[in-house]
Amino acid sequence: MKIPLNPSQLTAAARLFSSAVVREMADTGRSPMFCRLAHESGLKSSFKNEGIVGNFLDKAFSLLKNKAYRYEYVYKAAVTHKLLLGVHSLRSASMLSEFRIGPCKADLVILNGTSTVYEVKSERDNLDRLENQLEAYRKVFARVNVIAAEEHVQSVAAKVSKDVGILVLSNRHQISTVREAANRPDNIDPCAVFESLTKDEAIAILNRIGRGIPIVPNTRFHAEMLKIYAELDPFSLHECMIGVLKETRSLQPLSKLMQELPKSLQTAVISTQLRQRDHLNLIKAVRTPISEAFAWS
Repeated sequence: MKIPLNPSQLTAAARLFSSAVVREMADTGRSPMFCRLAHESGLKSSFKNEGIVGNFLDKAFSLLKNKAYRYEYVYKAAVTHKLLLGVHSLRSASMLSEFRIGPCKADLVILNGTSTVYEVKSERDNLDRLENQLEAYRKVFARVNVIAAEEHVQSVAAKVSKDVGILVLSNRHQISTVREAANRPDNIDPCAVFESLTKDEAIAILNRIGRGIPIVPNTRFHAEMLKIYAELDPFSLHECMIGVLKETRSLQPLSKLMQELPKSLQTAVISTQLRQRDHLNLIKAVRTPISEAFAWS
């Protein structure tokens, strides 16, 4: 399928897979934003008014996989389906999206027996911030990867240290490994880990390690916790961090929902916090006849 899109239409098409659209569908079983973006992208007039919303999303995603149009979401979907769901499962592994580490946000992190972060550099990205991003990620995660467009691979290899893995997404939407990432849980910075966690997660990790929780006024709690974390062994902390995050950010409740959704939308759903009671609304939305969905308001 080849439909020429101008830059504003391409942006609208990519936003069809945003958390905002997913949340609207999950909240009410419909999404006026989906309807608006379908129109702004030019795709509404390009497809016949037949099938359901899920079919429309799959067709839109098929278009976005074209090398000329690939956005970050296409790369995230490749990692989700080929590395998370293709190698592991939602029962044995978890995935974090847009995980904040200091001033940076890690695109994707997969937690299984270790922690692996993936920084996306698509055809539409530059490499200006790459070194700073990777430096932040290695303070929290054991394995650091860049998944890049083919034209970026040589530049990435020249910029990053040899412990960083390099993956490439081919024109056929296949992931190949240029260089394996080193697994270095001993190199993480306990203070950086602490600053990336929620308060409850930080406490749960100390409970696993067997360290006491400081009994101090709220105004001093952060500083006292930071002191404790600064004394922790990186390797032990990393192991406990994986265990806690796999529990607090488990994807297992999504296992049944994934089977009811179009493949194109699954990565967006995994990356969006949803209440289990809203799953049926989301299923209803993606099964809505497209002719009805184009009238959502």
